[in-house]
Amino acid sequence: MSGCDQKCETSKDNVSQNSVDEGLPRELSQLSLSSGSSPEEFHCNKGHSEATLKNIFTYYQSQKLCDVVLIAAGVRIPSHKIVLASCSEYFAAMFTGSLQEAKLSEITLERVDPQALRTLVHYCYTGIIELSEETVEVLLSTATLLQLHVVTSTCCDYLEKQLDPCNCLGIALFAEQQSCLNLHKAAMDYTHQHFVQVVKNEEFLCLTEAQLEILLKSDDLNVVTEENVFESLMLWVQHDLANRQKHLPNLLKLIKLPLLSSEYLIDKVEAACGNVSECQPLIMEAVKWHLLPERRSLLFSHRTRPRTSTIGRLLAIGGMDGYKGANNMEMYDPRTNTWTPFMRMGTRRLQFGVGVIHNKLIVVGGRDGLKTLNTVECFDLTSLSWSTLASLNTHRHGLGVAVLGDGPNSPIYAVGGHDGWIYLNSVERWDSCSRSWTLVAPMAGARSTCGVAALGGRLYAAGGRDSGACLRSVECYDPATNHWAACAPMTRRRGGVSVCASAGYLYALGGHEAPANAVGGRLACVERYDPATDTWVLLARLSYGRDAMGSCLLGNRIVAVGGYDGAQYLSVVEVYDSENNCWRKLSSLSTGRAGAAVVAIPPPRNIF
Repeated sequence: MSGCDQKCETSKDNVSQNSVDEGLPRELSQLSLSSGSSPEEFHCNKGHSEATLKNIFTYYQSQKLCDVVLIAAGVRIPSHKIVLASCSEYFAAMFTGSLQEAKLSEITLERVDPQALRTLVHYCYTGIIELSEETVEVLLSTATLLQLHVVTSTCCDYLEKQLDPCNCLGIALFAEQQSCLNLHKAAMDYTHQHFVQVVKNEEFLCLTEAQLEILLKSDDLNVVTEENVFESLMLWVQHDLANRQKHLPNLLKLIKLPLLSSEYLIDKVEAACGNVSECQPLIMEAVKWHLLPERRSLLFSHRTRPRTSTIGRLLAIGGMDGYKGANNMEMYDPRTNTWTPFMRMGTRRLQFGVGVIHNKLIVVGGRDGLKTLNTVECFDLTSLSWSTLASLNTHRHGLGVAVLGDGPNSPIYAVGGHDGWIYLNSVERWDSCSRSWTLVAPMAGARSTCGVAALGGRLYAAGGRDSGACLRSVECYDPATNHWAACAPMTRRRGGVSVCASAGYLYALGGHEAPANAVGGRLACVERYDPATDTWVLLARLSYGRDAMGSCLLGNRIVAVGGYDGAQYLSVVEVYDSENNCWRKLSSLSTGRAGAAVVAIPPPRNIF
């Protein structure tokens, strides 16, 4: 045995299997089986196919034995029908069907680039094709016509690697015209991700109104604020003001004007669009959103739903993870639906509270596993550094923490908790100007592991535990009067409850009714409080009954993170869909944790 010839010896019992393994025709295996009882021999030339195709290519080059001539723009390309039909579904249907071309020796292909056709015919013989920026698009369109699927896919992969802010819109349009769905999606995803850079290029300025409308509709535009989107619209309009100003009212509907600052609305939007009568209702809608926050539940629309990149990120901080307690953080990115490790806390803390003010995390109280703490730490999200703030007046764990207001100097409140000996009804307020904690009016009753949230300029404390049992009661603090007032109680007793405010309502999630160390008794039910009517209503249930979960408003949706179901620490993360009254799962935490502080932080400034 020598060269490419390989001698294959086998018995009757396994010759059929070896025939299949070596790629031999079934007829050959059947022939060997039908012979006598002695072992059969046959030779398998593994280079046969390659050598044969190489010989056929030689005939193609010398234009011998060709049985068809393809003609494109006057250029004649002699070739072999059997080769073309073997590679192209287009030619297979043409030469083996009932079409007239099956009998013709010369076939003219209309609106086909001759050089691209010659390159693709060459590919049919060799399996080799050369791509360049100058030729890839015409090769892709021609390969799509001829149904050379491998070439089409190869061209799409090449174009995807060439995506750039200056060409992604053009590639997306071309891919759509060629029905290359994967390439179109990749180009649009790239456009969304690099939107701020894309708008600086000529392709963006040359978009039609319909094309720009599709782009502005997307909630996936990667921008820091909605200002970026408004400015891109005005850039497009100003590029051809005489012909494009008429499109402004229709396109301005796609800008989330209520999410712009009131100053920007007056200084920029009103100045640029206020003289267009059809734009005035949109500007007024945005102004009402700012002036009448108590009516926002009536003003919800797609313009009040933030784009994914502007809602920020979610941090899950510390909590119990089944061991000594976690001091690490995980960050959730809503654009990618992924959790990634972030930073670590300066010290280990359990049952603590966190507030966010002006790009800073204020970590308050808790316990370190042995003793209850009154220490306070500050984590700067810009410099990624820790510092120490003035301590609380009272050691407390199981406290609730909330920020009242959204300004850089908004006060932080530390509510209730346990000092290691007794349940607390005391409340402290952090003043960022004096950088100190002062006691304010206490609650009517003591409560620990309660849910605390700010809503409508007031502070709410719901549920929790006192020295007796889990509580249904709810109290509301008015900073103007320094007074706590009772609200309608929840429908269920809830210790270890998580409370979150959204769209003018208060939401109470999960908790436990029985003692925290009892088996079972964890709640999956969720209820919503309306301060206008002082009533609670039950909503869709969580997927798991649990207490000690973290919850936070991310954008305009509530996210529930982790918790304890009585047997294990959970990694499950769910988001509430208020329009359909249901909970949908998001990507899970990397590890189960309960009692984690969950907060939303601003989007990073370097997202480009």
